[in-house]
Amino acid sequence: MISKMTRNALFALLSVIMMGCSTVEKTGTTEAGKTVEKSRQGFSVREISDDLFDRMKRGNTYKKDCIVPREDLRYLLVLHKDKEGNTHQGEMVVHKLIAKDVLEIFEKLYDAGYPIERMVLPDNYLADDEIMMRDNNSSGFNFRFISHTNRISKHGLGMAVDINTLYNPYHKIVKNDDGTTTEVIEPATGAAYLDRTRDFDYKIEKGDLSYTLFTEKGFEWGGDWQDRKDYQHFELPTDITEKYSEKYSR
Repeated sequence: MISKMTRNALFALLSVIMMGCSTVEKTGTTEAGKTVEKSRQGFSVREISDDLFDRMKRGNTYKKDCIVPREDLRYLLVLHKDKEGNTHQGEMVVHKLIAKDVLEIFEKLYDAGYPIERMVLPDNYLADDEIMMRDNNSSGFNFRFISHTNRISKHGLGMAVDINTLYNPYHKIVKNDDGTTTEVIEPATGAAYLDRTRDFDYKIEKGDLSYTLFTEKGFEWGGDWQDRKDYQHFELPTDITEKYSEKYSR
């Protein structure tokens, strides 16, 4: 009989290998908790099982200081297609508040052939955003507080989703105390894709299908922001998320 430690080690190794597969991915399907909602084969919302919770703690998305209850998170399994039309089994953790809506969005994206290159948990990258974004991974929950506050970030709440991150980077010009400016690009390798007048694969634009589906569900798009641009990013409005951040921070 394979020990739990050995089984977990084998699964972690398999997860890394599966990230590069071009056929239908099975990442995470052995960790199924109770199915809460199921649309059709390949699409489901599940509670966080013990095995998955162990993986999230090892992978560091559910950090030691995480105050979001495990019971408020959901594990999504969704199919998605890359730009060549290959079908992959994707996985994502989000807050239960948005789980059904996000499942419906990804089902419609899949049916339309909307390209998403990769969708595995940030735990496959030890929750390192820069490395994950360079790999063009799409994801949701990754716990963290907003710097110098006790408020939880929207990804920390599981109420934000990033899609095709390499080709839709975050960009901001920061004013320094000495009057100079610093340009922030995340991932750093996404600089070539800041010119949104160019045509390229995996690009998110205002009015495209992902924009339309997410905004119809009440999400905001980071590409609409004026003080910065976050082209990969869809999130619930602050007036909704703040209530949860305050609740969990008490």
